[in-house]
Amino acid sequence: MNQTEQTKQRKILVTSALPYANGSIHLGHMLEHIQTDIWVRFQKLRGEQCIYVCADDAHGTAIMLKAEQLGITPEQLIAKVQEEHQRDFAGFEISYDNYYSTHSEENRELSALIYERNKARGNIVARQITQLFDPEKKLFLSDRFVKGTCPKCDADDQYGDNCEKCGATYGAEELINPRSTISGATPILKENTQLFFDLPKFQDFLAQWTQSGSLQEGIANKLKEWLDSGLQQWDISREAPYFGFEIPGETGKYFYVWLDAPIGYMASFKNLCDRRDDLDFDDYWGKDSDAELYHFIGKDIINFHGLFWPAMLTGADFRTPTAIYSHGFVTVNGNKMSKSRGTFIKAETYLNHLSPEYLRYYFAAKLSGRIDDIDLNLEDFTQRVNSDLVNKVVNIASRTANFVKKLGGKLAEGNANPALTDEFQQAAAAIANHYEQREYGRAMRDIMALADKANQYIDEKAPWALMKEEGKEKEVLDCCSVGVNLFRLLALYLKPVLPGLAAKAEEFLNIAPLQWSDHLTLLQGHEINKFKAMMQRIEAKQIEAMTEEAKAEAEAEAKAAKPKSILDDDPIAEQINFDDFAKIDMRIAKIVTASHVEGADKLIQLTLDLGGETRNVFAGIKSAYKPEDLVGRFTVMVANLAPRKMKFGVSEGMVMAAGPGGQDIFLLSPDSGAVPGMRVK
Repeated sequence: MNQTEQTKQRKILVTSALPYANGSIHLGHMLEHIQTDIWVRFQKLRGEQCIYVCADDAHGTAIMLKAEQLGITPEQLIAKVQEEHQRDFAGFEISYDNYYSTHSEENRELSALIYERNKARGNIVARQITQLFDPEKKLFLSDRFVKGTCPKCDADDQYGDNCEKCGATYGAEELINPRSTISGATPILKENTQLFFDLPKFQDFLAQWTQSGSLQEGIANKLKEWLDSGLQQWDISREAPYFGFEIPGETGKYFYVWLDAPIGYMASFKNLCDRRDDLDFDDYWGKDSDAELYHFIGKDIINFHGLFWPAMLTGADFRTPTAIYSHGFVTVNGNKMSKSRGTFIKAETYLNHLSPEYLRYYFAAKLSGRIDDIDLNLEDFTQRVNSDLVNKVVNIASRTANFVKKLGGKLAEGNANPALTDEFQQAAAAIANHYEQREYGRAMRDIMALADKANQYIDEKAPWALMKEEGKEKEVLDCCSVGVNLFRLLALYLKPVLPGLAAKAEEFLNIAPLQWSDHLTLLQGHEINKFKAMMQRIEAKQIEAMTEEAKAEAEAEAKAAKPKSILDDDPIAEQINFDDFAKIDMRIAKIVTASHVEGADKLIQLTLDLGGETRNVFAGIKSAYKPEDLVGRFTVMVANLAPRKMKFGVSEGMVMAAGPGGQDIFLLSPDSGAVPGMRVK
């Protein structure tokens, strides 16, 4: 809809999907948060009351296991990750009104409330099911923690819900040779009582709601397929051990992460309401709310947001979303993001090399209201940013500002080209409509078409040539004043996408922060500041350095993720060559006598028979053996070790033993048939 005629202030609440709190933010995440942020900034620029909240999704088995692996508590892990997430989002100029965590008291209370209201209405049912269970880790396994051979096409290494090779769906218990991805153990089937949200009760409601205009057409059609095939009850409980909220009235059962995650939108807003007097929670979430509520999400989680979420809200007497806007995935150079190619790029890695405004603009230039995937072609990215932003938009100011300063520093009182400035001003309505409809690509095309016209006008007037002609100063000032005003309008229209550039433009223009209504006016007789460079060209070496850093990070992560060896805690000493090893003479020896060593905590004194020769050896095995139990046993000793003088006497060799120490020390004992003095090969 076109909102340009609207006068009543809108009340809008906007969310982005919650990033999971066990990993870094990458450019795939940034697509969604940039898309949302542009829409929010546009609404605020127009004077609407638009609130933007988000949070870290901080619960689940994966976070519990990651914390265990790192040797820290889940709370420590999610706090550390949230700090990193907020740093990266701030680096990309994302303007949340509140960024929170699902691991909060507000979320605990709201999750319990929504659960109990649904339970009171009979929407929660308990039934016994059979699940795969990890016998080593002692926990039930969700589909993502089971891998095996596809039962349909025999493809190996497939997850427990669907096959990536043939597309088949199945239950995890159907996998051939299943294994737990947590411990590697073979899971067993185990009965368990679980709680379910009775989603089929909402079949008629969801059939109507999904076709009400709240979803994009393609998404609505996809959900209709699921509805037509019949809805299933939704498992909302998980057994201990689990990191999350314990279910009220239950012992050892926790809310499944996908129950409390979307409630995190409400909790983040509730936390904000408690800190702001101008916001009321019920005004936005109450059943009779007249506020607008929008979720921006990826297409891969539409089932949770388009089916479970509205049903759960309705069952608990809360309002449903005004609309859910889904987007596609990010590819790089036409392929899935790849760690080996250096195209799986973290937000932090990008920011180490490039301005966030480049990516904000490039994504905006490619985004539409549809669900298409977005390809970040790094060559096209470089060319488009340099061509559109540096050579077109910023160039308008750099070509005109210096002439204005030379001619007194004030813009002309009049307007030398009302037709062109009026065209720029009239374009505000169409550009605003594009932003409203999330057709950012169209908005960027319209804005760049205007930039082309502004540059064409300056080319035709050629103020640099006019300045060389006597008496042409007024014509130069008039021309350049038009150019500066056109640049101001372009900076305004780009402000939702490029807030950093807009701030530099406002400083240069010597004006207050631009509002959308400023398109109705021009600057006349106004003093401007000296022009400073606002944006640098992207160089190929920056792109190369970024991808190389991404590759190095991926290699380091792969090395760190390598399964831990028992030798990691007891590293092997410096290597020796075969010739050195061949010098070691290991022989079978019979223990003739064994006794305690007075004054020694660890040593036992052994007399060893090497077949006609005896040796005296001190062995540090007292914690594991009694001397009387050793007499008569065969063992292996290093026979050519130089004698070593010790406090208690001379040791004439070394017996071979293994183990971590304490009671776990094991003497090497040869098989039957060995005789003293026999060489060990």
